[in-house]
Amino acid sequence: MKLSLHPSVGVARLGNSPDQICLSPQTIGGLPFDADEHGNQLGPVKHFKDATGRIKRQGQVFKIYDENGVEITYDNPNVESITWEVHLANKKAAWYQYSELKGNLMYPNNSYKEWGVPWRNPDVVGEKERQTLIVDPGPRRITGPNQKISFTKEDVQRDYPAQFPPADVKYGTAVKTLGDLLTDDKGRLVVLGGLGNAGGDLPLTSYGGSSTWHDDISDGPVSCLVKFKNESTIWALKAWVIIGSPDFAPEIVNISTLSDTMFDVGVRNFNMVPDMRKKIGEGEEEKEIWNEDYEASFKHDILPIIDRISRYQWVANVPSMMAFCSFQFDYGDNSPANRNNREQYFSYFRRPDGVPPLDPPEDQPQQQLWKLNGDDYFPGMPLNAGSNPVSEVNIVKFLALDETQYFLMGQWAKGKFHREKEQASNPISPVDAASVGNCVGLPMCPGIEVTWSMQNKNVYEAPYVIRARQRNYFETGLSPERDECVGGGCEPGDLTKRMACPWQADFFQCTIQYINFTIPTQNKDNGKRLPPTYYSYWWPPQSPWDVLTGEITVEGQAASDMPAGVQVNYQRGINSFVQMVEHWSALGFIRDQNASQEGFPYLVETERVNELFTFRDVPVGEISGNPKDDEVTIPVFFIEESKPEIKKKSARGAALVAHLETLAFKPIAVAAEGLPLPRSGSRNRY
Repeated sequence: MKLSLHPSVGVARLGNSPDQICLSPQTIGGLPFDADEHGNQLGPVKHFKDATGRIKRQGQVFKIYDENGVEITYDNPNVESITWEVHLANKKAAWYQYSELKGNLMYPNNSYKEWGVPWRNPDVVGEKERQTLIVDPGPRRITGPNQKISFTKEDVQRDYPAQFPPADVKYGTAVKTLGDLLTDDKGRLVVLGGLGNAGGDLPLTSYGGSSTWHDDISDGPVSCLVKFKNESTIWALKAWVIIGSPDFAPEIVNISTLSDTMFDVGVRNFNMVPDMRKKIGEGEEEKEIWNEDYEASFKHDILPIIDRISRYQWVANVPSMMAFCSFQFDYGDNSPANRNNREQYFSYFRRPDGVPPLDPPEDQPQQQLWKLNGDDYFPGMPLNAGSNPVSEVNIVKFLALDETQYFLMGQWAKGKFHREKEQASNPISPVDAASVGNCVGLPMCPGIEVTWSMQNKNVYEAPYVIRARQRNYFETGLSPERDECVGGGCEPGDLTKRMACPWQADFFQCTIQYINFTIPTQNKDNGKRLPPTYYSYWWPPQSPWDVLTGEITVEGQAASDMPAGVQVNYQRGINSFVQMVEHWSALGFIRDQNASQEGFPYLVETERVNELFTFRDVPVGEISGNPKDDEVTIPVFFIEESKPEIKKKSARGAALVAHLETLAFKPIAVAAEGLPLPRSGSRNRY
């Protein structure tokens, strides 16, 4: 018998509801599932929030299967025990300041030290001292059905050198837990993350990371021991879990997902699909190239990319991309007569830059915006920001598909595909693909859940399997300064440590980007945006920008001050990342209201806590000083500071006020010199 644990990399998500949870989707682009207090799955999620407007934490379920695909639980009469262990940690405060692609070891001579990138909390010196900056509750062990244990000080294992941030902070909300472990009534594991708290003792200075600040994002290894009755063998299984921010548009999938990233690493570094690559040459001249005879599956390799492009329209206003999902010809026709149409379509997609890129990157495709045809021009695909349109080192201005996606699209263009081929190129199990398939893969600047370290083969043991560092953490604790991309495996907290701290800051800032498209070797001039620029998006499926209002009741529209069907800014009313740290849970979820009718989606904003906000039509004359301009108004949303006014709006408004009054949130100060401009160089929130 052979057992396996799935997903190999699970993804749970933060929420601030104290007693209601949901479970992660089981398909890419699927909805989460409602669950009871033990993590037993109910039906597809009905509401993403509780009655007070607080977001349900999304738990990741881990399951055990035998070689025949039969699940192993306590319902199996031969099972004596199933013991789970999870070690979550947050290393953000002990890591380097975020610096785009500096530190990415896939580039030569590019380490943090070589660039002189500063540490977060640079005044804390020495490995032992910096170790105290890690949020490390240590491992938690749980066995049997319907059990629960928390990642708090109270549940630290004996003799473990746990580290927690201060229990009281001057600004924000102290981090006191990284989440919980549950087992359902069959003994499956459910990993729940933290409550979305973030706090510190010094004013905020940067979206990348401010000294003394912590948040409760985390990641770490999952292991399982399965013992059968009358057998001496104990099966030891392992996986990994990432705790990310909420997915506010779960039915909309990124064009290049984290599953695509892992597949690309597996194909190019682990011989994951032997038929897709082939070796040529001998000895020192031997190298591996793409197999131009490989046949793709239209259904599994090509059509999902086109479908993802089509859904961006619900979270971003990108009319040019809609041309690439309009089926102006039969995309699934692999006949020679249709080849010109396919090749013309494919020609709009940028070839991914080599890694590392040329320096300077003048001839690299990802520095080019336009596809030119004589005097005609059209934005290249996909029309998103690349992994560094921000700083002047390792510039990657515009997005491209990853290398494996691009190869498969190229095979499609040449007619090397089957329309009805049921076997996808990616042989990984659907449950393993689904967990990471709902996360951002590209661009990575830094990303949403994780960053560019996931493109490095050194963090993997095998395709979709994170290599865990073998170390006795009871003796040593976690390392604050070791770069797992050098090799040797990952420690708890390594996959999320490069992300912004607090996470809400980067979520607020990374929405749109004004990108220079004329000078490949430059993003800014004297630190300022370099015109001419083009308006591009970061990760609209995870951080929406343009959405449709969805309130269709009298009460809902009275609270929102908006009719249904208006395209509005998703973050409207939250006007600084200081406000985002406190009120992130007020944002709405984008949901398909016509999901039963396949092919005709209608995705609109739902469950926004409108009671928190006030709306005003501001006459332009108040800005221009010319009363003649007053016939034109600009809609402005802002947070309602009067709690009695919030109470009056609805029963949910009253419940929200009760929650805010009990929350130990302390108003956040900003450094005297102010915060740097958002990376886009613009503060527009229209």
